[in-house]
Amino acid sequence: MTGAAIGLVAVVGLALLLKWRRPAWYWLAFGISLAALRILVRYGSVMEACGLTVPPSRWRLALARMAGRLAPESRAPRILRLRPTRTGLVLRLGLRPGQDAFDVAAACDRLRHSFAMYGVTSREVRSGVVELRMTGYDVLARVQMPAKVERESMRVPVALREDGAVHYRDYRTTPHALTVGATKSGKSVYQRNLVAELAPQDVALVGIDCKQGVELFPLARRFSALADNPDAAADLLDALVTHMEGVYQLIRADQRITADIPDAEIAADIWDLPAHLRPVPIVVLVDEVAELALSPTKADEPRRDRIITALVRLAQLGRAAGIYLEICGQRFGSELGKGITMLRAQLTARTAHRVNDETSANMAFGDIAPDAVLAAISLPTDTPGLAVSGDSTGGWARVRTPHTSMRQAVNACNRHAHRTPELPGFAAFRPELPATVSLVKIPAPAETPASA
Repeated sequence: MTGAAIGLVAVVGLALLLKWRRPAWYWLAFGISLAALRILVRYGSVMEACGLTVPPSRWRLALARMAGRLAPESRAPRILRLRPTRTGLVLRLGLRPGQDAFDVAAACDRLRHSFAMYGVTSREVRSGVVELRMTGYDVLARVQMPAKVERESMRVPVALREDGAVHYRDYRTTPHALTVGATKSGKSVYQRNLVAELAPQDVALVGIDCKQGVELFPLARRFSALADNPDAAADLLDALVTHMEGVYQLIRADQRITADIPDAEIAADIWDLPAHLRPVPIVVLVDEVAELALSPTKADEPRRDRIITALVRLAQLGRAAGIYLEICGQRFGSELGKGITMLRAQLTARTAHRVNDETSANMAFGDIAPDAVLAAISLPTDTPGLAVSGDSTGGWARVRTPHTSMRQAVNACNRHAHRTPELPGFAAFRPELPATVSLVKIPAPAETPASA
């Protein structure tokens, strides 16, 4: 074999090895060029086969008849831009008159097969312009967040979307959220990652963990208040309602509306207040909502009603006071009792990991995106962290959280423990932190003597 042939075989072998073991490296090294060339060569025929072309206009037909030429061909959407990314390609199209963004969205699966891409999703950028995000490989099989991720106040990255974009949790846009998932579905990892991302921000964290605190109490150095049983949770929620009412009084005192105050400076929530008056925002994390909503005996029903009433009030009124809810649970259904559906109506952001029944998926997405219910109940069991995320707009996408161990979350909370604010009225719920932690040595099992 000649040297050129040996080199070609080596390059092909390297490409196949990278595609098998390191698909991200293969995409950056070879996949971008091959995919872009494939799209540009096949574009016209693929658009025609997918029904995304329009017949020529009347004036073009008239000019063809006058000139004695053949009738012009149907026209496909114009390619405005083709941009490579670390996970795929972004193709921006200009629609022809008579075309609709829904036609492009309906043809995404056919475009995926025709262009030999792993996934294709579309969104309407503005009237007449559609953006196709194409992924070259399964980005959710091994989640790698980008090296540079935008982090803003009350907006943190929590997962990677199936189109390669970063999925953010924006509290200013969607103040309250519901997260459901069965055991070992990745729900706890999602919560850990959220706490680790919120730890560097100027925010107070309040936790309710009725599993004796096994999920949230290791992160206690970054929490301003914690409750580990339903009785303490009821008192903590009452304190939050009282705090909310105090914040509203602060906003009222600052309003003092006169004719010379610009409209933009009229305070309606904490973010309109001057920085020196603005109270710290609070994120309330409820680890297992079913433990708060269940009442095993008649004597527990008043406490249960008190808890649900406080949660509903915080969900309805807490946004302007800077109180945001993160409600998590394995099961979220109407059988949890009165007030649950009212609480769900206030939880805008919805995330469903693998669930064991269709009812839980329906409670998450049935009222906003019915087609997301099928996606939620079809999540596989061998990919923990994979979830379906949506909001009240009806849009949804598959996302996956990068694995965050308990040690990584604890280290993040300990590193930013100095940012933990002391909230007035929450001293009774401040977690008690020991100065040192003693390790309990577990004795090794006794050896069993060998039989004769």
